[in-house]
Amino acid sequence: MDALLPERTTLAGRYATLVPLRADRHAEDLWQETSGHDRDPLWLYLGDGPFSDFDAFRKSIEAKATSPEAVFFAILDADGRAAGYASLMRIEPLHRVVEVGNILYGPRLQKTCAATEAMYLLARYVFHDLNYRRYEWKCNALNQPSRRAALRYGFVYEGLFRQHMIVKGRNRDTAWFSMLDSEWPARKAAFERWLDPTNFDSGGRQKLPLNC
Repeated sequence: MDALLPERTTLAGRYATLVPLRADRHAEDLWQETSGHDRDPLWLYLGDGPFSDFDAFRKSIEAKATSPEAVFFAILDADGRAAGYASLMRIEPLHRVVEVGNILYGPRLQKTCAATEAMYLLARYVFHDLNYRRYEWKCNALNQPSRRAALRYGFVYEGLFRQHMIVKGRNRDTAWFSMLDSEWPARKAAFERWLDPTNFDSGGRQKLPLNC
């Protein structure tokens, strides 16, 4: 049985909600969250940005929202404001393989329960609802935060693709990670243990780390 194509749907959690990315609803919040020279490092390993003005940024959000090759989700925080985005991309239903990528977390989203839950919601959607057997994560090999995040979320490092791409005029060696459907039940249990409110003290500090 083939996997299903991802839809532009809503994925709701306790701390975060993922909704189809829309420029008219999310561009302004995302611009406020990611613009300014102090935010330029957010764009270092992404394929576009940073942007010099809102119009250019809005056009980039419109292009993502209507892309025929990827399904982009805005990540809303507990206040309902867009604080980042992520996509399901390189979608191959025949082989039941899909990648999560183009991940941008603004400062309000970084190192929060919502950030972790967003990745849990996407993985659950991929394995439970869409019937994929392989879930991929790829990043610039120099992007140490992304590599650490992949391992924390339970992806397995598979190797390095040397001189894989040229991005913004610079060489990119790509680190490849994957998660398989046979591994998902254990990863799912680990995510849900970590996300349970009882795992946090009165100051919001975790009691047990996420060990996928």
